[in-house]
Amino acid sequence: MDTAWLCHCHTLQGGWNPMNEISVLIADDDAHIRTSLRLLVEDEPDMTVSAVAADGSEAVDCILKHQPHVALMDVRMPRMTGLEAAAILAARQSSTRLVMLTTFDMDDYVYQSLRHGASGFLLKNAPLPDILKAIRTAHEGNALLAPEVTRRLIDRFTLRPAAHHRLSELTVRERETLTLIGQGASNSEIATALFLTRTTVRTYVSRILTKLGARDRAQLVVIAYEGGLVGP
Repeated sequence: MDTAWLCHCHTLQGGWNPMNEISVLIADDDAHIRTSLRLLVEDEPDMTVSAVAADGSEAVDCILKHQPHVALMDVRMPRMTGLEAAAILAARQSSTRLVMLTTFDMDDYVYQSLRHGASGFLLKNAPLPDILKAIRTAHEGNALLAPEVTRRLIDRFTLRPAAHHRLSELTVRERETLTLIGQGASNSEIATALFLTRTTVRTYVSRILTKLGARDRAQLVVIAYEGGLVGP
């Protein structure tokens, strides 16, 4: 039954997709997980499933064809991994936000997937509200990085932080802001720490993204660690 959904647009409502609905692609090699995630997403009034895929190759084809807002992407899949798919989509400058799913909180691929533009990652056993929150957070252009997992991953992979070549372009305030982003602070927390308004913080974050050529906060976290602003 589930195979009929592979790389096919969601047409339960005659293909109608209101502008305010978040279109989601689900990529996982486990048919039961695909079905569970599809039912979870479809139960939300502001979301719709545009397509599902059983491996990274199908996910790339579906994303390029249907251009969903967000893709829930399994990290480990046959034929092509979620990491390989993320790299291809980054090279194609896909606008689809990627949320990586893994059953391993120390999966070697997750750190690399963040470098390839993923907007975050979750464990597959995360509470259902967290998965829905991740979709909405990614759609808004923000990152959802599970703190308890992110810290261990970056501790493992960032053993020798290398200076990011564009950090010198940041002002002192922007570096302070980036450091706090790397520590997982929200805009409100940054505003409090630096005695700024949230509007000013949003301006700083926007400038930092532009100067560093980063896609979202997830990549800023990686850059902060690689540049040595935040240490393991």
